[in-house]
Amino acid sequence: MENILSWFILKSIPGIGNHLFKRLYDLFKSPECVLSASFEDLIRVDGISHHLATTIKKHKMTDTVKKDIDLIQKEKIKIVTMAEPDYPELLLQLVDPPPFLYVSGNLDKCSHTISVVGSRNATGYGISTTKRLCRDLAALNHTVVSGMARGIDTAAHQGALQGNGKTIAVLGSGLGNVYPPENRNLFHRITENGAVISEFHVMAEPEAHHFPIRNRIISGMSYGTLVVEATKKSGSLITAKLAAEQGREVFAIPGSIQSFKSTGTHSLLKQGAKLVENVQDIIEELPPVRNQESCTVQNKTAQNLSDDVVLLLCSEELTVYNALEPYPVHIDDIIRKITMEPGKLSGILLKLELKGAIDQLPGKFFSISEERK
Repeated sequence: MENILSWFILKSIPGIGNHLFKRLYDLFKSPECVLSASFEDLIRVDGISHHLATTIKKHKMTDTVKKDIDLIQKEKIKIVTMAEPDYPELLLQLVDPPPFLYVSGNLDKCSHTISVVGSRNATGYGISTTKRLCRDLAALNHTVVSGMARGIDTAAHQGALQGNGKTIAVLGSGLGNVYPPENRNLFHRITENGAVISEFHVMAEPEAHHFPIRNRIISGMSYGTLVVEATKKSGSLITAKLAAEQGREVFAIPGSIQSFKSTGTHSLLKQGAKLVENVQDIIEELPPVRNQESCTVQNKTAQNLSDDVVLLLCSEELTVYNALEPYPVHIDDIIRKITMEPGKLSGILLKLELKGAIDQLPGKFFSISEERK
């Protein structure tokens, strides 16, 4: 990284935010040229007052910058500036992209990005659906972007890792201050299969105002944002709003009409977000993956069932499986749906349960296994 110090110094000058930094960079082509520019050239720039031009001319390295540089070297954190090829291409389209990113891991080849956000206090349905979709996205060479928060974010990263794909976590804290702390192991797994990034200094705390700032990066570096289980006051709706303002796609997973945790996602659907039932609903709205003949996901013999389990099921078992839903269904409703003798149905349901394809709940209710949703 060529003369990274000038990037830190320019960014640390009071009055220079991301928007003005980019304007200066576009005009002068490098932070070094900004810092060495004449007073007269600086005040010609829209947004640069006489006072700010004077401050720039008197620039010096602060103790905060020195501390950050030391921590970067100690923790072996990479700095990726907007001048480098690994910087997320879509972020550069924003009017206020971070001048540089703190990176643990590798952003190289983390392309065809789709962000996934949702409730921190998610249901089993939300978690399992997120894992399945992100596993499928990763298997199709799409990079899953999320915020490594509890709930849906964690499930998104885990699903991508299960699909042997790449994933990027965008933190609302510094890389030296992993939040939430219980995701430290996930942090390290992500760095081995993608990257954890932040625009905040290394030891920045996860302060409340950091997260809306973080959200614009999540949406800004992605072709689209998928929202899973969000209430009407959820921060995930902020990410969706930012995605729409940035001209990106917005997707939403429908939930139960009786669940308050899906009121926000249902509101997005009413406003025009695309309803998602499977990964094909997402990728058909995204640019095609290069070097891949087709991103089309073929319909499996059994709804949302992995190939290894499909091979183990006979035709009658598949009939019963396809009659089930992610939400529990009573055995009487299954009988009415497929017109099967109760004793025979009970035997098939037991076989499906033993094979791990379905779950039995109290009261003779059955649903697709949490691992298969």
